[in-house]
Amino acid sequence: MRPPRTIIEPFRIKTVEPLNFTTPQRRRDALREAQFNPFKLHARDITIDLLTDSGTGAMSAAQWAAMMTGDETYAGSESYYRLESVVRELTGVRHVIPTHQGRASEHILFSVLDVKGRCVLANSHFDTTRANVEYLGGEAVDLLTPQGADPRTDLPFKGDIDLVRLEELLEARCKQVAAVLMTVTNNAGGGQPVSLANLRQASAMARARGVPFVLDAARFAENAWFIHEREGDPRTPREIAREMFGLCDAFTFSAKKDGLVNIGGLLGLNDDTLADRARSLLILTEGFPTYGGLAGRDLDALAVGLQEVTDEHYLRYRIASVRYLFDLLDRGGVPLMRPAGGHAVYIDAAALYPHIPPVQLPGVALCNELYLEAGVRGVEIGTLMFGKRDACARHELVRLAFPRRVYTQSHVDWLGEVILEVASRRERAPGYRIVRQGPVLRAFTAELAPLT
Repeated sequence: MRPPRTIIEPFRIKTVEPLNFTTPQRRRDALREAQFNPFKLHARDITIDLLTDSGTGAMSAAQWAAMMTGDETYAGSESYYRLESVVRELTGVRHVIPTHQGRASEHILFSVLDVKGRCVLANSHFDTTRANVEYLGGEAVDLLTPQGADPRTDLPFKGDIDLVRLEELLEARCKQVAAVLMTVTNNAGGGQPVSLANLRQASAMARARGVPFVLDAARFAENAWFIHEREGDPRTPREIAREMFGLCDAFTFSAKKDGLVNIGGLLGLNDDTLADRARSLLILTEGFPTYGGLAGRDLDALAVGLQEVTDEHYLRYRIASVRYLFDLLDRGGVPLMRPAGGHAVYIDAAALYPHIPPVQLPGVALCNELYLEAGVRGVEIGTLMFGKRDACARHELVRLAFPRRVYTQSHVDWLGEVILEVASRRERAPGYRIVRQGPVLRAFTAELAPLT
């Protein structure tokens, strides 16, 4: 008998939460009240929420059970030492520093690396990463490969860093380079993975010049799965992940992604002096080094999540779910960032809406059309998020990020129908203008208005 082709959810559902269904009029009112910025919508007005996969997943029974044994001791919590043991086994790092979330880890790391007046070279910085580098007076330089910058190319590792440009900048500006950073998977570049060969070479280049090599490891397990699947690496995802971490001198980690928890972050360091400085800053901004702004129960849930996330059944289902929606939309002629990524499907809003120029925010237009149609919330990855006041972004994408272990195949089928319906009337969508914006991370708080 031929084995089944359908990839089923590798879990049973024990607790359910009702979806919120709204009327077209309520959605029009809600979007107007949110000043046409999906970030400002209330949860009660959203039916399917694909704004982010950060902290929106469902925890397992084992994680909930672990939370009941959380040790809430202020200093020296046993929950911390349980987490430290799991992280060291996975990453081999010397110093495990918990934080309340990933951007706190970024801020502490870039502070102790003294990025002011220096640059951080990366395959791609995501929005909070870039904001922390620039806030501290550094320069965030993206060195994505030319193939990765083209949504239409269908290559297995479009998250790779451009090794030729990396070598040139390390040679020319070595003393001004604070770190080489690799984001795995590459969120700003369409959720595309980084190959193990690329990681090895970039690490060797940085270390040969004494430049710290850093992983933004928020989606390390998904990246390890792609290496296993697309490079044909026979090792388990956990074994591949161990090598990935072994190539770096430090890592930042938003536990709200591949930690499978709703809150938390980690900073991993091998340098004793940097670790001492990081803990001093942690005490000032986050809390004592054995809790880092988290409750003991959160630390225990994370320890379990870091063991569950590299399970091959889970990762196979996770990637297949994203690919399933990608294939639905691809067959329907929706322009997409190719190939399917790890945590999200990225729609090429610029190609879908050629009548809306980048300055009129085609990604925002698509997000708002999806919401008005059926209460679906996505996020713009384009000029609003990454553009400057005098320049547009490289891509105009809409990211539909899948929360982990939350939605089923029927949800995805319904979502595909909604997107195809919106795409069928693409010529009616209006552009948008910025009415008011903040000085940093403007996408979170900007006030917008449609152009009619």
